[in-house]
Amino acid sequence: MRHALIATLSCNMLMLSHVPPIKQLGVALMSAESSSQRGPAVGRGARMRAAVLAATIAELTETGYAALTVDAVAQRAGVHKTTIYRNWKTSDRLVADALTHHFATDVPIPDTGAVKDDLRALARSLVAAMTTHAGRALLATALSDAVRTPELAEIKRALFEDRFRRAEPVVTRAVERGELPAGTDPGELLKAMVAPVYFRLVFTGEPVDGTTADRAVDIALAAAHAGALSAPIGSD
Repeated sequence: MRHALIATLSCNMLMLSHVPPIKQLGVALMSAESSSQRGPAVGRGARMRAAVLAATIAELTETGYAALTVDAVAQRAGVHKTTIYRNWKTSDRLVADALTHHFATDVPIPDTGAVKDDLRALARSLVAAMTTHAGRALLATALSDAVRTPELAEIKRALFEDRFRRAEPVVTRAVERGELPAGTDPGELLKAMVAPVYFRLVFTGEPVDGTTADRAVDIALAAAHAGALSAPIGSD
């Protein structure tokens, strides 16, 4: 009986020696097999953050906001999901940070001395940006249930407000040079310019290119010269 017990214990120990090791990361347990499913490790700090934010944009583009999961982002970025939760807490915060980071770069504001050329440069840069993977991700997110999340709705509003604010000097300089009527509202002119571009991108699905941008500028300038884009009286 004793020899049989020893043999059984030895057999069990041998079987346990072949169990894949378990690694503990924070409060999560992960087997060596699941670890091998992730991409190469990206380290910590700025490199990790850049990888996660880029992976988030890619997932938004490919699957959309509704189907986005932290697991998928983690696998694409080469990190563990506990790293994402530790740094962003929720998927909504992650999406908000990814969109903000991508579109927070300085917008080059043209100053050619001619308002038509300046606006065409702006409109063409918009078309170029919104037809990239990241641009489509922003549109998809803006049109999804994400807008019901206060944090993401605020991010969307802030992004567009920032873009208009940065571009307003183009219109202001044109008014000072006498190219546009006095009292032309910079924000209204810029909104009139981008409206045809977004209409095609969002509603009709028609091609959007440099010609689209140039025509949008012509429409906005015609409306401004007709006095249709003047700031309301007493709106200072």
